[in-house]
Amino acid sequence: MKPIYTYISENEQATERLARFIAEAAVPGTVITLDGDLGAGKTRFSQGFARGIGVQGLVNSPTFTIIKEYEGARLPFYHMDVYRIGLEDADDLGLDEYFYGNGVTLIEWSTQIEEILPSNRLEIVINRTGDEQTERTFTIIPHGEPYLTWCHSLEGNRWN
Repeated sequence: MKPIYTYISENEQATERLARFIAEAAVPGTVITLDGDLGAGKTRFSQGFARGIGVQGLVNSPTFTIIKEYEGARLPFYHMDVYRIGLEDADDLGLDEYFYGNGVTLIEWSTQIEEILPSNRLEIVINRTGDEQTERTFTIIPHGEPYLTWCHSLEGNRWN
């Protein structure tokens, strides 16, 4: 059974802190999957993550373009939204080149292509919780290294 970590975000600033913490640990080939209902905070997390690796300018959801590429100060950032595609389309896009490339890949709605995701990745599921509209629960599941080490660091920071 894989370990599961939980992070409670009381507001957008806390979501950004989590995203930046993970971004600081990112290395070439990092793959992060983000799932959650519409409005759960996937794009907000992605924006914080992008800033954490030094992407300048606006980062928005690639809903209709599927993949947006950004040049970060530390690493290239590949932001994907695969909500509108199936496995066949995903294969045609050559996603492996992103997954195993020199940048960081962040995939929104990743359950759509779960069968082709790398076995080593950081899985994040975001849910709205509490009475406040801004509170979110992040369920974080590390699949392999270095993601397990990252989650231990989160735990050490008392963020869960």
